[in-house]
Amino acid sequence: MDDSSDDAHTGPTEPALTFPDLPRLELDQLLRQLVDRAGEVMAAQGRLRGLLRANQSIVVDLALPGVLRRIVEAARDLLDARYAALGVLAADGVGLAEFVHTGMDDVTVERIGDLPVGRGLLGAVIDEGKPIRLRHITGDPRSSGFPPGHPEMESFLGVPIRIREEVFGNLYLAESAHGEFTAEDEELLTALAATAAVAIDNARLFHATTVRGEWMAATAAVTRQMLGASGERPLRLIVERSRQLADADLAILVRPDDSEPGMLRVDIADARPGLEDAVQRVRSMRFPLEGSVSGAVLTSSSALRLTSPDEGPGATPVLGRGLLAAGPMLVVPLVGMSTTDGVLTVVRLEGEPEFREADLELVAGFANQAAVALELAEARAERERLRVAEERERIAADLHDHVIQRLFGAGLSLQSVAGRVEDPEQAERLRGVVGDLDETIAQIRTTIFALQQPEHAGGVRAMILQVVDEATEVLGFGPALRFTGPADTLASDEDLADDMTAVLREALANVAKHAAAKHCDVDVVVDAATATVEIVVADDGRGPGVGGRRSGLANLRRRAERRGGSFALAPGESGGSRLSWSVPLP
Repeated sequence: MDDSSDDAHTGPTEPALTFPDLPRLELDQLLRQLVDRAGEVMAAQGRLRGLLRANQSIVVDLALPGVLRRIVEAARDLLDARYAALGVLAADGVGLAEFVHTGMDDVTVERIGDLPVGRGLLGAVIDEGKPIRLRHITGDPRSSGFPPGHPEMESFLGVPIRIREEVFGNLYLAESAHGEFTAEDEELLTALAATAAVAIDNARLFHATTVRGEWMAATAAVTRQMLGASGERPLRLIVERSRQLADADLAILVRPDDSEPGMLRVDIADARPGLEDAVQRVRSMRFPLEGSVSGAVLTSSSALRLTSPDEGPGATPVLGRGLLAAGPMLVVPLVGMSTTDGVLTVVRLEGEPEFREADLELVAGFANQAAVALELAEARAERERLRVAEERERIAADLHDHVIQRLFGAGLSLQSVAGRVEDPEQAERLRGVVGDLDETIAQIRTTIFALQQPEHAGGVRAMILQVVDEATEVLGFGPALRFTGPADTLASDEDLADDMTAVLREALANVAKHAAAKHCDVDVVVDAATATVEIVVADDGRGPGVGGRRSGLANLRRRAERRGGSFALAPGESGGSRLSWSVPLP
């Protein structure tokens, strides 16, 4: 039993469960790789979060300078670089127009001097239009070295910023905290540059919209000025607003000089605070039409966008030399309906950013408002002259057709009554009234002639009227002027007309200086019977003086004697003085 029992418990046994015999070192390596991969995933997630934060910081601003600054700072923080910069390409695509940087203090920047303009490695990113990543900057043949005072840099990463296939600028990083920039860094910076392109494009569109709105508001303001004022006010507003909206330092309006053909003059000038002295010098400028930028624009009626005064056609810069350090400028014509009335020039100082093509379009469009202002002012002045001329013609016709005829009729009636009056004293008084009416009629006829004369009219009558008008302000009252005889027949003798006006001017000046008179009569008598012309000036002043200088009177006497005439100055019948200058008719 025992044997049989033992046989029952000693059958075949199953093998025990065991693990492969793996080396501990290989397991540790696998664990370390797993931890490293997890760390890389976490680091990648952290960098992606950093990219998202950088994107958010870039798009919160709409002002372009603020956007550029945020892009540079975000790129530096994202890739843990010591230095970061953004270069904005010039309008012509050659070199850099603007360079925004971070990582260097003010002392270092001042020690370096001028900022980069787009040569060396920076220019290579511009020319190639694709990312460039280097471990050692100095080892690359495209590197042009560093200027004196520039900090040493080793690692470098540069990527272009494209806006709808247009390269706006480039992002540059230097001195990675990890020794060199990786391919992952390049991908992150490229992604940041894409977001930066969108932010820059939005900022540019916002700026363009804002600027156009400001130009439209300025245009409306100028229109209101033109409707409510004339002359210089609308033009001055155009010049001032053009300078402000174009972000310029100086704006001038140049027009042809009417006093000297072939010359230009500065009509209006406006400058930012601090350039008042330059404005004073510019306002007095006159320069030839030929050989100047303003003259070329005025002649061709074509606008110009210049990087400096010397770039334009002709040898004479638009502002001359030595007035101020002029840099970029826009020179636009004021084109009217039929002529070009002037040239508007806006100027930035040397070293400031160039104007863009959009700036030229806006200023040129605004300059058309100046042309409208000029034409409107001239049309308004012409309309006013026509209105005044028509009114004067109407008054003259009324005086001639009604007043003179009634006075003449009244004179005839009084003269008829005087002939029938038996009392000699009363008859003499009536004849005196008739004489006064005749003098009144003569004065009215002189007034009618003055009303009917256009401005700047020639002839003896017009010249004498002008002398009398000029003397009114000096005398304090208007002399009574009467013409007797055919004074218009003297128009053919210019020398006699010059003598007559000189004599009358001297006589009225003497009354103003010495007579202390309150009334003065001027009679110009052309006597066809005796073939003489006489000027008589009588006043109610203190009378002719005794002694003193007589150079003016001696000159009048010489003018009379040279023509075979006579001159006399004597007391008047009722006081004052009476000057008589008489010469034969030619």
